[in-house]
Amino acid sequence: MRFDFTVDRPCQVKTFLKGHEVSKGLLAKVKFRGGKILVNGIEQNAIYVLETGDQVTIEIPAEIGNAQLESTDFPLDIVFENEHFLVVNKPYGIASIPSVLHSHTMANAVKGYYERQRYENHQIHIVTRLDKDTSGLMLFAKHGYAHARADKQLQAKRINKRYFALVSGDGDLPDYGEIIEPIARPEDSIITRCVHPSGKYAHTSYRVVQRLGPVTLVDVSLHTGRTHQIRVHFSHLGFPLLGDDLYGGRMDLGITRQALHCHHLDFFEPFEKRLLTCDQEIPQDFQAVL
Repeated sequence: MRFDFTVDRPCQVKTFLKGHEVSKGLLAKVKFRGGKILVNGIEQNAIYVLETGDQVTIEIPAEIGNAQLESTDFPLDIVFENEHFLVVNKPYGIASIPSVLHSHTMANAVKGYYERQRYENHQIHIVTRLDKDTSGLMLFAKHGYAHARADKQLQAKRINKRYFALVSGDGDLPDYGEIIEPIARPEDSIITRCVHPSGKYAHTSYRVVQRLGPVTLVDVSLHTGRTHQIRVHFSHLGFPLLGDDLYGGRMDLGITRQALHCHHLDFFEPFEKRLLTCDQEIPQDFQAVL
């Protein structure tokens, strides 16, 4: 895979490429695994001094997939795909990455898809994960350079995700809200989280979309990314998610998984230089409850 750039000021190759989010690790991969750096069509090294107007080409070697990650033949619900990124609609009940408890995951499914498509790169780069029982949009980068550029946006909180959640509680949930409460891990659990003064800063925004009897559909935005943040914050308000027995959610309204669905994702596609926006409708099990 190759990428072309035009130099806008005199500097070394490595300095110029750093400005285009080419990391030291990626440069090392280019140097030691069969890639190339070309300046005006001539191969050069990373300390070569560039002049304004030079044409720099970086050829990145193919990425071999992790041999320990098995591929599975699982149909993907693909929402968007180009040469650099893949957005899929993840069903609930499937984990994002393998663990001791989970071997059939989205990472396995995407690797199988790459192999069936005969793509050059088989390494799996997950940019945004979802919990096993959360459904919705997941973003994958299809090569390491795309992952690095997307990760910069993730760190700068420029990748926007919104979630639908079904909640139920006593009283009325205000139409709009900002939940700013610190989240910590209890001393007696490695799984659950709770609101506690000793925790890390956490900020959640929401607006009510629909009220139907005991159930409220909310549209939620995250400003921080704490573990179980939406689930913990709404439980703290007294409106836990339906199906979320870990945090006190009702289990008698026809849904037995945490009622959380990532329905919106947007970020700046750095190679096509445009805002990429993906949306998904309310999933079927939400619709059945409503």
